[in-house]
Amino acid sequence: MEKKNQFNIWYAAIAVFLVLLFQSLWLSYRSTEPIPYSEFEILLKKGEIEEVVVKETTLQGKLKTPRDGRQYFVTRRVDPAVAKELAEQGVRFTGGTENTFLRDLMSWVLPIVFFFALWMFFFRKMAEKQGFGGLMSVGKSKAKVYVERETGVTFDDVAGVDEAKAELEEIVEFLQDPERYGRLGARIPKGILLVGPPGTGKTLLARAVAGQAGVPFFSISGSEFVEMFVGVGAARVRDLFEQARKTKPCIIFIDELDALGRARSAAGGFGGHDEKEQTLNQLLSELDGFDPREGIVILAATNRPEILDAALMRAGRFDRQILVDRPDKSGREAILKVHLKKVKVGPGVDIDQIAAITPGFSGADLENLVNEAALIATRRGAEKVTMDDFTRAVERLVAGIEKRSRLLNAREREVVAYHEMGHALVAAAVPGADPVHKVSIIPRGIGALGYTLQRPTEDRFLISSGDLEGKMTVLLGGRAAEKLIFDEISTGAADDLDKATEIARQMATRFGMTEALGQAVYERQRQAFLGEGAMGITPKEYSEETAREIDLAVRKLVDAAFSRALDILAKRRKALEEGAKLLLEKETLTPDDYPPLAPSGEQKRAAE
Repeated sequence: MEKKNQFNIWYAAIAVFLVLLFQSLWLSYRSTEPIPYSEFEILLKKGEIEEVVVKETTLQGKLKTPRDGRQYFVTRRVDPAVAKELAEQGVRFTGGTENTFLRDLMSWVLPIVFFFALWMFFFRKMAEKQGFGGLMSVGKSKAKVYVERETGVTFDDVAGVDEAKAELEEIVEFLQDPERYGRLGARIPKGILLVGPPGTGKTLLARAVAGQAGVPFFSISGSEFVEMFVGVGAARVRDLFEQARKTKPCIIFIDELDALGRARSAAGGFGGHDEKEQTLNQLLSELDGFDPREGIVILAATNRPEILDAALMRAGRFDRQILVDRPDKSGREAILKVHLKKVKVGPGVDIDQIAAITPGFSGADLENLVNEAALIATRRGAEKVTMDDFTRAVERLVAGIEKRSRLLNAREREVVAYHEMGHALVAAAVPGADPVHKVSIIPRGIGALGYTLQRPTEDRFLISSGDLEGKMTVLLGGRAAEKLIFDEISTGAADDLDKATEIARQMATRFGMTEALGQAVYERQRQAFLGEGAMGITPKEYSEETAREIDLAVRKLVDAAFSRALDILAKRRKALEEGAKLLLEKETLTPDDYPPLAPSGEQKRAAE
């Protein structure tokens, strides 16, 4: 209250000062008469001037006898020579000055404005790079609103994830006709969580839902909620939902939800952890505080569902999970058809064959594959993309870039040729192994001195112990060829040995496929889409005696696979030697170039 009275007193003091200033100026104006300089000279000659104050550009003085009630005068000075000449001609004259107020003002204002704008520009750029943002927008959401014409994506642009698309079509129908779903008392799920490996099209699906329904689309990444200021994340969550309520029906899409919804722990509550927990708590509160029948749908995407907070995943929040997995063969064909519309394709391109040699490719990988094939065709000056361009693109993505500048001596090239031919001949002999597509001794990537490319005939979801043993046998075929021909082994099989050992360890610890260890699981599978090591070190839940038995079982499986590969190559030694010589000559071979690479009769029967 005292502060308010103080402000009122200041206002009164300023008002009194302005009144007195205005009064002084007005009295000065009323008592002072501006006169021409010629009239000043006449008054001077007549002796009517009592006193004069000479200034740089003006003369101010007092008259002996007031004129029209004014005793003071002011006039502008004129050069004496000019004044004398004008007086002789009887001209009435007065002085004047150039008005430089605007020029003087701009000379002060423009530099200040320029340097202030320059400072603001660089300061804001630096602040944005540092993540500070504007202080006035600390609590504002950074969500970008997309409407149908801006997303430009519908379900027609999404392929290979038919099950996920069917689940989301129900959301679109609800947004277009919410009364139909509410007539029986049902409600649409509050939150839909899209989970799956990177590159499978989770963000594309969310944009397609908004484009199909024709509603505003709020898109924000989970990492954008949390910054250096405590409480900013919670404020942005509130602001985001307030914007959504004003523009309903709409879709809120939170990408990389794991950055925001990571599971809370007892060690939290310090620094950034406390800020993240406040943001998560605010999100949980907002999820509980709105009615989905209002027309607001929340979509989120993550590839790490195993680390999300349990409170976020309970029913009533993100109560529906949709798996967006890597596409199967038919899904890859559908995705390739979508992306092939953007490039000029030759008549010999077989989509079915491309889909067959790309197992495990995600939608993003297939898009990259089509782009790489188009680039390869462009480099050689072709008018259209051919099947050979797609094969080269697959090799580039799987094995790496050709390193023809990596020169090997004659001995090393011979070892590599026998190594790769050993892989290929064992793959052609082992029942159930994927057929060989190409063998090459051209160095690729970082450390590959050659490669054997196999083409699966179909997607497989169950793998037997025999299939796993066959995979290990094929992996160790190169090592067995070196041992058979040169009676020694090289470091070139290090990666093959690592993969074979990993398969053997999984057979022993996860799949219960060894007699010595019995039907038991010693290492649990981590539900991580970013790989087995995404969660850090796996705790050991067995004794040292069991660990030794696991090591013995792994060694036994690997040794058995190596012995099997040696036996196969010993029986096909002639084909191995002829194939290696032909490979040294041509550098690249296919089953058409060398028939022994084709699947054997036993392998064909196993495939049937």
